Amino acid sequence: MKETKNYPKSFSHIGITVPNIKEAVTFYSEVMGWYIIMEPSTVKKEKETAIGQMCIDVFGEDWTEFEIAHLATSDGVGIELFSFPNGIKEAPEFNPFNTGLFHFCIQDPNIEDLIDKIVAKGGKQRMPIREYYPNEKPFKMCYVEDPFGIVFEIYTHSYELTYSSGAYSR
Repeated sequence: MKETKNYPKSFSHIGITVPNIKEAVTFYSEVMGWYIIMEPSTVKKEKETAIGQMCIDVFGEDWTEFEIAHLATSDGVGIELFSFPNGIKEAPEFNPFNTGLFHFCIQDPNIEDLIDKIVAKGGKQRMPIREYYPNEKPFKMCYVEDPFGIVFEIYTHSYELTYSSGAYSR
């Protein structure tokens, strides 16, 4: 009998579609401090190149070109930005109740300053900053929105620290 070993997979990257690739690279590199790994470039639908064929496999035949850029967080997680010329440029309605990606979360111990930077660059603070363990531990969180309407969360501490003590129990 074959024994299967399960182990935790690491997070490689997340792909985000934005209305303007250059504005998004500027926002995420300046506000989040993410490293620019690959400046914005154009990918064309062409079967002769590996990237062109790969994108045809993913997106189908109903496109001609798009822009892409790659950034990375301090811990090496990739942020892949896409901008399609014919896509809808407005953010979808925020609806966490439907199946699909709800949000992503980034971590910064200085949550107040980061929220101020996000708002100053055209984003929104969607809720007050909340504490997981009021008067016990300094673990805070807040949902925000980038200037393009993409909702994400900010934690002050790691996911493991936030939940390892049973964040919702007393």
